[in-house]
Amino acid sequence: MFKDIIVGVTPTGVDQCAVRAAIEFARKFEAKLYLVHVAGMGQGWGSIEHLGASGETEKLRERILDMYGELIEGVPDTQLSVVAGIPHNELLRLARSRNADLIVMGPHTREYEEKRSKMWGMAGSTLERVSQKARCPVMVVHRDVTCKEPLFENILVATDFSQQSECAVHYGGQMARQYKAQLTVMHVLDPEVPVADSVGAAKDKLVHVYGERLDGIDTCLFESCEGTPSMEILRTARQESSDLIIMAHHSREKDPEKAFLGSTVTQVALNAQSPTMSVNRHFDLRCGLMYDQTGAAVQVEAPA
Repeated sequence: MFKDIIVGVTPTGVDQCAVRAAIEFARKFEAKLYLVHVAGMGQGWGSIEHLGASGETEKLRERILDMYGELIEGVPDTQLSVVAGIPHNELLRLARSRNADLIVMGPHTREYEEKRSKMWGMAGSTLERVSQKARCPVMVVHRDVTCKEPLFENILVATDFSQQSECAVHYGGQMARQYKAQLTVMHVLDPEVPVADSVGAAKDKLVHVYGERLDGIDTCLFESCEGTPSMEILRTARQESSDLIIMAHHSREKDPEKAFLGSTVTQVALNAQSPTMSVNRHFDLRCGLMYDQTGAAVQVEAPA
């Protein structure tokens, strides 16, 4: 299913769960695995260009290899690189150049992001920026993931009926068909945002908008509720024992304080029991056998 996986790594080990998950996925799907650390956070703009020449990037690479070397031995097609630059720019650049179909990231710390903001004037985390702009799904992992069979059994997709959410629902439908998993599609009415819909009307809208295109999924549920979106999504994920949460990331928050706290997708990702996947663009699974919007099976060739 995943053929080219990119995972962001640091020498601190804060992202160990994400790295282990990416390694397990690479083994399971016989995928190419790219581990990348972007150096330069501890320096300033003027020092980034000297990191390679000074030998610092090679030292960082050796530290990371010492940390994960044994784990990646079982993945034959693995590349570990340390590059100088701005983290989200370099991760996105690598994902485009490798035509990646999955980016795996770990948690971030507020201290790190505040330091980056003061240094480079960028509010919001690397996680936020990668999730917003990536052309492929971004999976956030902050707990160990069990690589079971089937990989996913209960998938939860949250939608606000936006164009980006359409892509998330479409991808969730493909995942549910691929794994014959239960799919729950939910919409949360935010009491702070004036809307004409009631909870019942919102559920009817879910069925009307998505019902037909999700035909062919064995168990497909539609849920609507009112409350704080991140809290309600987390509550539903616990109730449904979801092992994957899929959402769209399209926050336009400019307030630095709110940006540090994170968008709804980031708040869910850093508090959920399961991995959270951000999908903003139309993206198809690269698994040979696919399904169209009517649920009919079609054969698809994976890109070279």
